[in-house]
Amino acid sequence: MIPPSVAGPVLLAWSGGMDSTVLLHLLAQDADQRARGLRAIHVHHGLHPDADAWAAHCEALAHAWSVPLTVVRVNVDRDSGLGIEASARQSRRAAFAAELRDGECLALAQHRDDQAETFLMRALRASGPDGLAAMRPWRAFGKGWMWRPLLDTSRDTLHIHARAHGLPWVDDPSNADAGFDRNFLRLQVMPLLRERWPHADAALSRAAHLAAESSDILAERDAAILSSVREEAGPGLSVIALRLLSPARRARLFRYWATSLGWPPLPAEGIARIEQDLIASGDAAHDRLPGFAWHGVAIRRWRDALYAIDGDHDLPRDWACEWDGSQPLALPNGDTLRLKGAARFPTPVRAHARQGGERIQLPERGPQHHSLKHVLQELEIAPWHRSRMPLLSTDDGTLLAAGDRIRSAGFDLWMQAHDASLVWTRHREADGTRSPVVQA
Repeated sequence: MIPPSVAGPVLLAWSGGMDSTVLLHLLAQDADQRARGLRAIHVHHGLHPDADAWAAHCEALAHAWSVPLTVVRVNVDRDSGLGIEASARQSRRAAFAAELRDGECLALAQHRDDQAETFLMRALRASGPDGLAAMRPWRAFGKGWMWRPLLDTSRDTLHIHARAHGLPWVDDPSNADAGFDRNFLRLQVMPLLRERWPHADAALSRAAHLAAESSDILAERDAAILSSVREEAGPGLSVIALRLLSPARRARLFRYWATSLGWPPLPAEGIARIEQDLIASGDAAHDRLPGFAWHGVAIRRWRDALYAIDGDHDLPRDWACEWDGSQPLALPNGDTLRLKGAARFPTPVRAHARQGGERIQLPERGPQHHSLKHVLQELEIAPWHRSRMPLLSTDDGTLLAAGDRIRSAGFDLWMQAHDASLVWTRHREADGTRSPVVQA
């Protein structure tokens, strides 16, 4: 039952209940785990009158066991529409991700009984192999990993360990409320199944393991297909290539794509919408963005490809400020614009968001002013990048630059004379790229 050794330091998610207390006890007895930096986190949801007492219990026991503990208070959105269980889980996971350090493993105490319940819940939701795989022992999470070392251990075994070592734990009364789906399975369904099939927990857990194996085999194929349908010039997926696949293969591919980006699972409604609005429809207009959005992310079609849009990065239309170039300019959407190669501009410029209708005189194109919209289209800059693009203008409204690729004729001469350039660093790419990208 002792968890296998892991290479990095461990952060234990500790509720104070029996399961996580047993796991902490096991880890705290391992000298190697302590040497690598064992610590724990307790999330205070504030949902129960005894929540303060539970946090105090964890603090006292952590002190007695010499395990560093962080207590994080979260606000659970009761009006999110997800239900109190899902909202609390969402808040808890966000707290874990924020606390996890580079290369650290978040240890969770889910066990074999939990795995069996998760398998049943996924089956009742008509999940395919990916969903029926239930919980994985390892997966990437935040800045490190999520680790579930007890998935092959029964709840009874944990209880025996806790009693044998006199471990104190807290009981959350909500675990006895059969109004929650998981509690209903645990309290009423699973005992009935065990009466007929004593090894039901182990069988369901094994089924989840087999589904995971099938899912992994399918995922290998998904990864190869995803690579084959990517546009050569960027991160989009070719609509023409997607149309050559069967609808079932496309559905798997879209789910795999979302999962590979660390996104929330793509709902069945999304698959249907993508098929109808993005695949089956004719060629999309250059600036029209049909697509499907969920939980702050979206898959959109632009021209002949689908793109993953990670969050809303548009600059507020009313945003503007003065900038002399001496220091990097932090934009409201988290992006940064900086002047490279020169100390500052000869006079401060006005940085602002696009309003529409801007015109610019381009280098080597004579005195004529061109529509910025047409220039952006000519350069094939995607609409979601245009809406986050910072512009630089003079006090009288003359457009000097758009982002870091477009400069006016006069501004370009000054930049060349000073061997200068603009660098626009995007905090988080709106095409699914997870890390900052610099376009020089």
